[in-house]
This record gives sequence, structure tokens and C-alpha cells, in this order.
Amino acid sequence: MVQEGHLLAVFNSAHRVMKAESLLKARGLPILLIPAPRQLQTDCGLAIRFSEEDRPGIISALEQAELLPEFISRYQAEVFVPIWKLSEQTTAETPKG
Repeated sequence: MVQEGHLLAVFNSAHRVMKAESLLKARGLPILLIPAPRQLQTDCGLAIRFSEEDRPGIISALEQAELLPEFISRYQAEVFVPIWKLSEQTTAETPKG
């Protein structure tokens, strides 16, 4: 389900992740709502999977809707590596990873 290089956006609630999914799909962005892998230890249990090439459009859409995820991880070498966390950002920054 998750392959090398995929990015996973993890949200703090099921409501927010489903709202983000709806928004991104309405804009025609290639995402997939998946069960969050156990390694990510998320409260909501869901994540949005997308590719690096689609990241700018996805982040822009989420930022405009004020739906940024709690964190984004990249799957590499069979582990999830955090590349961005909302709690570490200032209001002027966006996830660039």
C-alpha cells in the first residue's frame, strides 16, 4: 500500500483528514486515503498518501483551506521518516521538507 518515496500526511482527527481528502479530490489532486501504518502512531488512524511530485499542489490547497496536517512522513528504506511537523512551523512557513 505504501511504496518507497511515498509521502503520508497525518492529521489530528478523522474529521480533518476526511475534509482534506474531499478538498484534494475535488481539485483533482492524486491522493489516496489509507489506514495510517502503526509505525506512525496517530490518533486518527488515517493518512493521506501522495507522491513528491504532487506535494506543492497538495500543500498549497491544504494551506489555503487551513487544513495543514500534524506531520508529513516519507517512506524510505522501510521506515517512515518525518520531514515536516506543524508544531515546528511559524505561521509564515509552509511545509517544504
